[in-house]
This record gives sequence, structure tokens and C-alpha cells, in this order.
Amino acid sequence: MKTSTKILIMLFVITSVGLAFTSAYIFSAISLVPSGIKINMTTPAWIGVIFTILNTIFGSVLYFRFLKVQKFNSMLFFSTVPLTLIFGGIMYLLATINTMNNQVVDVVKVALQISNTNNNNVYWIIVLAIIYILVMFVTFTISARPVKKIEKACSKLSYGEVKNQITIGGNKDFKEIEYSLNKINENFKKKDMLLTQTHSEYEKYIPKQFLRFLGKKNILELEVGSQVQKEVTTLFCDIRNSQSVSSTLSMEENFNYINSYLNLVSPIVRKFGGFVDKYLGDGVLAVFTKADHALSAGHAILKSVSQKNMQNKSMPNLDVGIGIDTSNVVFGVVGDEVRKSPTIISDTMDIATKMQEVNKKFGSTIIFSKETLNAVSSSLEFSYRYIGTVNISEKQLQIPIFESLNVYSRQKREKLEKYRTEFEEGVRKYNNAKFSEAKDIFEKVYKMEKDDKVCYVYYNKAVEKMSSPALK
Repeated sequence: MKTSTKILIMLFVITSVGLAFTSAYIFSAISLVPSGIKINMTTPAWIGVIFTILNTIFGSVLYFRFLKVQKFNSMLFFSTVPLTLIFGGIMYLLATINTMNNQVVDVVKVALQISNTNNNNVYWIIVLAIIYILVMFVTFTISARPVKKIEKACSKLSYGEVKNQITIGGNKDFKEIEYSLNKINENFKKKDMLLTQTHSEYEKYIPKQFLRFLGKKNILELEVGSQVQKEVTTLFCDIRNSQSVSSTLSMEENFNYINSYLNLVSPIVRKFGGFVDKYLGDGVLAVFTKADHALSAGHAILKSVSQKNMQNKSMPNLDVGIGIDTSNVVFGVVGDEVRKSPTIISDTMDIATKMQEVNKKFGSTIIFSKETLNAVSSSLEFSYRYIGTVNISEKQLQIPIFESLNVYSRQKREKLEKYRTEFEEGVRKYNNAKFSEAKDIFEKVYKMEKDDKVCYVYYNKAVEKMSSPALK
């Protein structure tokens, strides 16, 4: 029992004793005279009134505290039965008041204007009945308020909308329900947080964009066989000198070396609105919805790689090549119900592999297909030149490819742009097997820019073709 409750009980007992001794003075202060009721309050009578008020206050507080610690059924019983008995007793007195004769009854008759002739006691009984109904309505409304709160809390819990502490109030039973609901809410929050964390972790394996392509909101909706065809631009970026570097490093150092490169490339891909579809050892296959973004990401990757090489002198320099292509691909989920794998299915990997072979052969850095060039918006300003075709023998395709000149210094880029027409004419001559004419053109262009690796390779290939026995 609380200390405050013990104090209230003690005060209630004291005021009850005081009221017992002073109640007679209160009754004696009220008397009947021919003109009506006369009240002559004495000091003991006033003390009795004070004891009455205090006793009522202390008793009411104890009564409500008593109800609060009861179970719901007991609380309803103790809140309604005493009131019913009190109102019933008062109604009985009003119904039989004309048959009673004593000083207190006479004072009540005069106060309520009841007599044997007017029967006003009937009207007072009606008024009292109405008051009783209102009191019982308020009592049941207050008693049922926690039930309404429970209903509301359960409704919110069913939709997972409860964010703050649930407060029910009421008596002992409802306190236990409130505790249980808050435990349920806490468990929901923990599970929701775990689900959010799990979803965030899965997004590291299955990008949001992939889900959007498939028209899904979360990974739980992915089904084997789900697929959709989209035109996208793919970017394939790999380390060209990874094999030579790996031979000079330990396994752990090689792993960290590759990871440092991936940590550099992936954020740039995301920055330009793309996502990584696959990590292929020392390569990254990224997907973009816009060709502009893919080219911009490729240039940003090269810039970051260059900065990293300058900052980190203790490790071998990164040398990367980037191939970009635009085509229709199928986004889908392959595998079975035990092991699902989202992926893209197209000729992208074949084209990317061929592009990287060209990159290595020519010593170029960023090359892209004709389809990508057609998809680039006119607002993207960058320099490029035609460097030949990529042959996809399985599909019997020849894909025109271009080299980005923005990867070079301003001085070198200006020279390459100046002789771009001559260079591209040399490439076309070479493709048409006019090797002698192509050699003369490449020789002229190379003399103007000694650091043009692509031109140098074409020149040597033209010379080689001219000296081939098959052409003599």
C-alpha cells in the first residue's frame, strides 16, 4: 500500500470520528419556524461542516483509489452497486416521506416543498431517477474509456502504425493489458527495424533500380521467371594490369587491391544514377537508364583512378579500360525457389569483352558503340572519334565503335580533334582493305601526334597487312 493511501485512510478515520462528534451540532443548527427553515450556525456546527467536507473529499479519493486497484468486474460492481443502493434508499425515503415524522424529515419536507396535498415527492423521485441514469451513464462511459483505447491501439497495431508509448489508463486489468500491448508494440518495432535493416542489406545485393525495372516494391515479391525487356546502357570497367599486379602481391594484398578499386568505382556508378549488376573479379558491369550518365560516370571513374594513383605510391598504379554499349536487355530472375539470382540477359557481355580486347590492343581507355552515340543527348558535350568496328562472330554483327577523347589532356585532345577527319578516313581505308592508303594516312597523323597510340597500332597493322604474303 502506498504511503499516500495510508495517510488518506488515517485522515478519513480522523474526520469520521470528528464528524461523529459534531454531526449533532449541525442538525441542531437547523430548525423549523413558521416562516420556514432557520439556520443558526454555532462554532461546533461550523467545525462539523468542515469535518463533513474533508471526510467527503478523503472518502471519495479513497473510493476511487479502491476502484482503480480492482479488476474490471469488481470495479463495475463497486462503482454501480453502492450508487444504486444510495439512490434506491433516497427514492424510498422520498416515496414514504409523508408517513414519517421527525425534525430532520420535517426540514427536508420544507426544503423540498413536499406535503400530503401536493405530492411533490413524485416529481423529486422522477428528477432523482433522471440524475441516477445520467450518473450511471457517466460511470459506465468512464469505465469503458480504456476499452475504447484498447480498440484504437489494437487497430493501429494491426496496421503497424503505433510509434509512441501506448497509454490505456483505467484499473488493474487495463494496466496489465497496457503493458502487454506495449510489449507487442515494442516487438513490432524491433521486427520492423530488423526487416528494414534486412531490406537495406538485401539492397546491397539487389539494387532498387532492378526491383523498379521489374515493377516490384521489395525483394519478397521477386519470383523465378520474372522478366522485363528494357533499353539500357551498360558500362563494363576492368583492371587491365590485374594479372601482372597480382603476381607481385600476396593474396591478401591482391584482395585489398581489387577491393580498393571496386570501392572507387561503385559509388561513382550510383552517383550517376546507375547500379552495379555484377562484380566480375577485377571487373564491374554497371547499368544506366541514360547513355549520358554512363559516359559521364566513365569519365569520372578515370579521373578518380588517376587521383588515386597519384595519392597511393605504395601500391601499383591502376590501369582501367571502359567499354560502353546501349541495347535492349532482359532483366529477370533466374534459378529456383531455393536459390534466386537477379541478372540481365543480353549480348552485353560479349560486346563488352570484345570492346575490352580492342581497348587493350589500342591502348585506349573509354570506347563506346554507335548505339550509345545515338542515345546520347545533344546537351552532353564531349569529343570522340570513330576507331573501327567490333565483330561479334556468333551473331555475325559488326558494331561501329568510338573512342572518347575527353580522357586526354587538353593539348593532346585538341591535336586529335584537329586530325580527326584524316584519322577516321584512314580507319575506313583500312576496313576496306586499302592498306597502303591507310598506312600513308596513319603515318601523316602519327607525325603530328606521337602519343596517339590508336594511330600507331593502326599504322603497324597496315604495314603488317601490306607485307602479308596473301596480299602480294
